[in-house]
Amino acid sequence: MLLTSLAFGLLPLLVKGTNVVLSNDDGWAEINIREFYYALTNAGDSVVLSAPAENESGTGSSDAPATPLTEPCEYNSCPTGSPAEGNNASMPRFNYVNSYPVTSIRYGIQTLSPKYFGGAPDIAVSGFNVGANLGTTVLISGTVGAATEASKEGIPGIAFSGTTGSQTAWDAPVQTYQTVYAGLSTNVTQTLVASGKPYLPSNIWLNVNFPAVRGSTCSSPKDFKFVLSRINTANGSTPPDVETCGSTRLPTETSVVDTAGCYASISVGVATTKADASAANQAVVLGKLKSILSCLA
Repeated sequence: MLLTSLAFGLLPLLVKGTNVVLSNDDGWAEINIREFYYALTNAGDSVVLSAPAENESGTGSSDAPATPLTEPCEYNSCPTGSPAEGNNASMPRFNYVNSYPVTSIRYGIQTLSPKYFGGAPDIAVSGFNVGANLGTTVLISGTVGAATEASKEGIPGIAFSGTTGSQTAWDAPVQTYQTVYAGLSTNVTQTLVASGKPYLPSNIWLNVNFPAVRGSTCSSPKDFKFVLSRINTANGSTPPDVETCGSTRLPTETSVVDTAGCYASISVGVATTKADASAANQAVVLGKLKSILSCLA
């Protein structure tokens, strides 16, 4: 699948040679992760996919050794009795791990990355998830669990989630929302990489959520605007956020995605707690992504 010219038009100058580990919690054979893989590789990145053999949505940061398959992988993408880890014979960079998202992305970082890249990856991305991961949902999201695990491993991690869609096999016809979300996810990834190393501060990850793709609006990557946000609602004792758009309080990611228009949220979190990061760390991300960030209407 080739990205549309509109999707490419959103991307910064291509950053060649970026090594990316890609995971999710919906499973290695779900179409979203495959479309994201193609979007990244078409944009010039070197990518290896390492995701659960089955749908592991809602498993958070669960972790367990991978085990041989006692039933087929999702969508019959591997047979009963397959080994604990395996790949697609015709696409060896498509790898499954019969365990959780955390286990899968760690396998990608520690085992597959040295094999394909000769060392650690530059960045790790997770998703794009079937369904949004907003607010306290981050605590149970396997997509988030994978991204935060990468950060704990010392690799910058980003979790991507989209409001539109349902569980779909890799060989189904590609739908508009998949192309749109893949283009937007690639845009954020490459913009961050283009900002230079270190891509993110230590123990920091990004949570990115896309609103619905619908009708004649929000149906192309060019329709969307990114807004810096926070994961949780602030209370009276919450320290100020980074100052931007004339305020020291960022909107919640839920309010961003729910605002009329085509607004996608980018929140800055602490990997070990999955809570909002400090204003200082938010400021780092603001500086790195300023070329694609907008204010909420």
